[in-house]
Amino acid sequence: MQHLISHDLPAEMRSGKVRYEQRPAFDRTGRAADGLHAVWITLDNPQQLNSYTTEMVKDVILAFRRASNDRSAVAVVFTGAGNRAFCSGGNTAEYAEYYAGRPHEYEQYMRLFNDMVTSILTCDAPVICRVNGLRVGGGQEIGMACDISIASDLATFGQAGPKHGSAPDGGATDFLPLFVGIEEALVSCTLCEPWTAYQAHRLRLIHEAVPVLQVEGKVIANPLVVTDRWIDDRGKLVYGAPLEGEPRERGKALLARGTIDLAPLDRAVDALVTKFLYTFPGCLSKTIGSLRKHKLFHWDRNRESNRAWLGLNMMTEARAGFRAFHEGTGGEREVDFVRLRQALATGAPWNEALTDSVQPASSTSDRR
Repeated sequence: MQHLISHDLPAEMRSGKVRYEQRPAFDRTGRAADGLHAVWITLDNPQQLNSYTTEMVKDVILAFRRASNDRSAVAVVFTGAGNRAFCSGGNTAEYAEYYAGRPHEYEQYMRLFNDMVTSILTCDAPVICRVNGLRVGGGQEIGMACDISIASDLATFGQAGPKHGSAPDGGATDFLPLFVGIEEALVSCTLCEPWTAYQAHRLRLIHEAVPVLQVEGKVIANPLVVTDRWIDDRGKLVYGAPLEGEPRERGKALLARGTIDLAPLDRAVDALVTKFLYTFPGCLSKTIGSLRKHKLFHWDRNRESNRAWLGLNMMTEARAGFRAFHEGTGGEREVDFVRLRQALATGAPWNEALTDSVQPASSTSDRR
């Protein structure tokens, strides 16, 4: 009998890939406030862009429960290890190799995922998302569940659902319209085109974008994006948009010469914790709880029906999409969408033959 993943919540954190730390909370003079601290919860899977496995999801739930009960916690900082990613979402290897084709198993997994989002939304302390790099897919969703986001200006933000066989129903379809409006949310959730940190700031998805690239002893803004506010010849505001052509090539060369130093990001996070320190804790908690109701209204209404659909989808599009992403290489990590649509238009059933026929060449060449 094949080993089955347990979806029970353990008594203690045990994945080894979620860190729980207490770090100083600084007063206005820069001194650590005795007996008080910030809790840092860190996704520690940098080799896989801090994607979360089932065991990591359990640990995040336990970590937020512990932080919520910590009487000395001024705030919680939720972040990722390294400088490449906050979180790229669910672990696609686990999705492709275990959950694909197993709708009931994935429904149980999604109960854990939903509990992770809810644990963030109901934490008794304010939750800061420290975005140290890419925040995509489920990573974007757990990031939006946080109260305030402060990002490296090298970070990118986006969704991946319809490009890789799913729908962004782990929070994005609930939260993103509240941040950026329905049309921008629709564009992001359907086309899955990433936003730069400056675009995310302009759209009010994040509170602050912090330069972290150090070149010749100076910290400079992201050289790959437009950081000046100006209008192009079509009358479109292009602030925050990625550079193109020769300017982008020059930006790449400058990026290669520099080093990423996240100390400015940490100072910005510490400064926000200090501001929280100088508030009445009860009033702060009540205010945040009242504001979170706007997210919780949509989240609580949709999460269970979304969980059921996401489970069933593991028999069809998710099964094909996650396998393509996991087995593909380089830029070939999407199914052949044209072939898929053509097959479905002729009434082809969702079966193993259809899934095989739409895989990218890089994932099937070893079987030819």
